[in-house]
Amino acid sequence: MGWSRADIPDLSGKVAVVTGANGGLGLETADALAAKGAHVLMAIRDQDKAAAAVDRIRAATPGARLDLVPLDLASLASVREAADRIAALTGSVDLLVNNAGVMAMPERRTADGFEMQLGVNHLGHWALTAHLMPLLLAAPAARVVSVTSTAHHMGRVIDPRNPHLHGRYEPWRAYGQSKLANYHFALGLQREFERVGVAAQSLMAHPGLTNTDLQSRTVREGGGGAAGSAAHWVTARAGMAPADGALPQLRAATDPWARGGELYGPRWINTGPPVRLPLFRPGADGAIAILWQVSERETGVPLRVTA
Repeated sequence: MGWSRADIPDLSGKVAVVTGANGGLGLETADALAAKGAHVLMAIRDQDKAAAAVDRIRAATPGARLDLVPLDLASLASVREAADRIAALTGSVDLLVNNAGVMAMPERRTADGFEMQLGVNHLGHWALTAHLMPLLLAAPAARVVSVTSTAHHMGRVIDPRNPHLHGRYEPWRAYGQSKLANYHFALGLQREFERVGVAAQSLMAHPGLTNTDLQSRTVREGGGGAAGSAAHWVTARAGMAPADGALPQLRAATDPWARGGELYGPRWINTGPPVRLPLFRPGADGAIAILWQVSERETGVPLRVTA
């Protein structure tokens, strides 16, 4: 028997923040955490979809403790406001699941001028994690889960001279870069936790081939080309249901035996029960150093871990 939602321990008294909790993997994650007793702060951009997500969770778990937090990861001002809202709701955060993301879209810029995929998938989450660090360190043993993708294998380390791919933009190149940034961010954050000697841990997960709105949105917006259409076709026919695709990030967030720096994903690369996976991509030291340099420079938000 593989790991399932039934293996999530009791989370009563825990506070969880889930980005992109209005649909897909984020909604399944918020639903599972709430069902186990966590107070879930649903950080969502689309407030119309947010209400429907809350209704769905409360239909399954009538006593669910939920709060909505408006969050647009494409705006550093919105990220700051979301962090302030979370701080007003709680004095500590036990689980932060950096789940929200976009994939292979046409070239666009965030409110702060960042390439959209890097801005939403990484830089927005970088700033949110940095702002929430005091709340994470106030918890007995917080976990930060970064959701990456098998596409990180096709990503390249960020070029500090051109992180937003001016003149070099290609939808899948930008997506791979952002997902590799998620990977290196998780590893780098774990190193920071270990360096300072705090109990917090940083883990990562990928959902494999999961049939969510991510693929269909890519096709609707015309950014993924033939590869996007092919991925949508395959995912619609062979992809896992969102409830199954969310299991790797749920395991990373809640399994008592999981440890910082680990990666969880489907057993058979893109499908199957959630298991701990080996780490690849040598040369992470230099990549992490570049990521920290670029992320702090671009956002103006330093990420500080203190004892």
